[in-house]
Amino acid sequence: MKIALYVHCFFPDHYLGTETYTLALAKNLQALGHEPVVVSAIFQNEKGADSLITHYHYQGIPVYYIDKNRIPRTGLKEIFYQPGMLQVHKSLLQELRPDIVHVTHLINHTAALVDAAHELGIPMVATFTDFFGFCLNLILEAADGGLCAGPNPQRTNCFACCIKDSINRASSSISIQALNTMAPINQLACTVFDSVHNLPLLRQSKLSALLNDIKALPELLAKRYAWYNAVIAPTRFLQSAYERNGLNVAPIHKINFGVDLDRKPKHPRPSSSPIRFGFIGKIAPHKGTDLLVEAFCRLPSGKSELHIYGAEGQSPAYIQAMRERSTHFPVFFRGTFPTEQMRAVLDELDFLVIPSTWYENSPLVLLYALASHTPVIVSDVDGLTEFLEPDKNGFVFARGSVDDLERVLLKIVQQPDLSRNMSELTAYNLSTREMTEKVVCIYKSIIKPDAK
Repeated sequence: MKIALYVHCFFPDHYLGTETYTLALAKNLQALGHEPVVVSAIFQNEKGADSLITHYHYQGIPVYYIDKNRIPRTGLKEIFYQPGMLQVHKSLLQELRPDIVHVTHLINHTAALVDAAHELGIPMVATFTDFFGFCLNLILEAADGGLCAGPNPQRTNCFACCIKDSINRASSSISIQALNTMAPINQLACTVFDSVHNLPLLRQSKLSALLNDIKALPELLAKRYAWYNAVIAPTRFLQSAYERNGLNVAPIHKINFGVDLDRKPKHPRPSSSPIRFGFIGKIAPHKGTDLLVEAFCRLPSGKSELHIYGAEGQSPAYIQAMRERSTHFPVFFRGTFPTEQMRAVLDELDFLVIPSTWYENSPLVLLYALASHTPVIVSDVDGLTEFLEPDKNGFVFARGSVDDLERVLLKIVQQPDLSRNMSELTAYNLSTREMTEKVVCIYKSIIKPDAK
């Protein structure tokens, strides 16, 4: 089979979870005798290419990437559905002639890709890695920082997120907390919605067009998602979130992400050493990195360390604030490292902490930690907790609570043998090869019998 794997961005410039999942699929499909090709994109405002579509190879995998600077989006709606991409996708699909299209993320490609494959009669599979199908910010985080269940019937909560985003982009000096002292952001969104509806002068405005886009997007995407022949979800929570939000997609198959690394028993660190906590991933507010730094800095001195791995260029002010808070504390910002060093990095940690404030969706770093016999500490959000057996392979704390995270960290510091004992009970056995074999079974169930 020839499989076209569509992802929003790809190696070597982008290397986070969805990109890693896509690469693992491609390499394993190739090893199983299939013909994978990756179709990616250059984000608008990134350094452009010499032509609209460029071809290269990465670790033996052919990759095509589309320069979105040449097809810029013009508004909110085109983040999700960009008509100008339709012919680009049709032409490329006609050139590649895949037996199946497997979408691992639609950003950059937009749902115009689904239209193109549907018109050409190419079977489609999607892997859901976030909430793109119904959430404007992709992470189901409400404008006030709380968790969100999805769009309300009037879409006012979605508009509230647009207000928040506009404020953040317009001026870093205006905070959402400051705005909420004047009027709760959701209440403001409702007021604007009512004004546009009731005032004739506003009905033809750009604001009215924005509100119409927000209202229309869920239905627009739901129509396209119904054209998928099969869908893969790595967690029960992600599957239920799409179902609750009315996306009548094809049967959803739950296939956990696989990871590859040496699964030998973890060599225990000296019992006299300080407990070493670690964070690996994107350093950002929704990842809760600042909560971890604050909780750690409250611990008794001399008994533990905190090692933070992640790129520092995306949120310099956020990172600087954490550096200032942790001055004189054993908090170390280690930067990034190649995926090939994951086991070596995890071997130096007693516990990995994932303090996210949003609905994580089976982050690969969690699975890497479990596979390396490194117990974890996670916030109590679905997508994380379904992999946890509390007090066996990790601990759970209340999302967003520095006090509760401090409680868990302190318990570990006061019982240094916990790390060794829990490491012996911590494991995750699914490899990317086994994951890919399950995915191939789905391909075979939907592909035409005469396809190669």
